[in-house]
Amino acid sequence: MMTKILIIALLLLISLWYLSFLATRLDRLHHRVETSWANLDVLLQKRAAVALEIAHSDIADPASSLLLTGAAYQARDADIQNRSAAESGLSGALGLLLEDSQHLATAADNALLTELSALTDKIRVAIAIHTDAVTRTQMVRSKFVVKIFRLSGTAPLPVTYEFESDVL
Repeated sequence: MMTKILIIALLLLISLWYLSFLATRLDRLHHRVETSWANLDVLLQKRAAVALEIAHSDIADPASSLLLTGAAYQARDADIQNRSAAESGLSGALGLLLEDSQHLATAADNALLTELSALTDKIRVAIAIHTDAVTRTQMVRSKFVVKIFRLSGTAPLPVTYEFESDVL
């Protein structure tokens, strides 16, 4: 009789430990999603600032400058629902400008384009990290145990955005 009680107590203790472990892991994953999004957001804001500098430099002609300025301000000021369209618009405007900017000669212009290229590489890495964090969090949240015991609490389900799949 005593061994049955000990076995039940041990199984209960192991189950509670597993639930605690899973809840802690899920909390860390949610934190990872938030920090990766914050990092990505900072890089996207920097990209918009560099796009504004390019728009006001000699790289862009007046029409391209106007298009790039509008896209950069729209990307900087977009709320979360319109963020994908705004970032995709900025990527498109930068792509059009870079196709036409083969005639650059000044060092300042090349420095801005080099900064934009380095920033774009960092954004690609940040997008990969954010997408991985979201995927792992969604995978853990889809587990039956997490759903039954509501281990995710009131945290919203993390999502990726359309602009993350765009080619920057």
